[in-house]
Amino acid sequence: MRKIRKGDDVIVLAGKDKGKRGTVLRIVDAEHVLVEGANKVKKHQRPNPMKGITGGIIDKEMPLHVSNVGLFNPATRKADRVGVKALEDGRRVRYFKSNGEVVDV
Repeated sequence: MRKIRKGDDVIVLAGKDKGKRGTVLRIVDAEHVLVEGANKVKKHQRPNPMKGITGGIIDKEMPLHVSNVGLFNPATRKADRVGVKALEDGRRVRYFKSNGEVVDV
């Protein structure tokens, strides 16, 4: 079970965008996530008339390592570590390490 999933609200813990909050747009691979509004770079893009792409300098988000983001805890209003535990009925759920509150319901 992944500790950070698509659609989670996260805070960037390290790097040039430290402290920014955003939503996970997609999981790139096992160790990288794409966060909305974080790690933006300028890309020089060539025009491609076949695909209908105009040329110029565009802003795009680049992936961040999963260790550099933390799940946003609404109770403490800070980033928090996440653990996985099994409930009595056999379901596995994520929970915040600081207060033990379950993330998934």
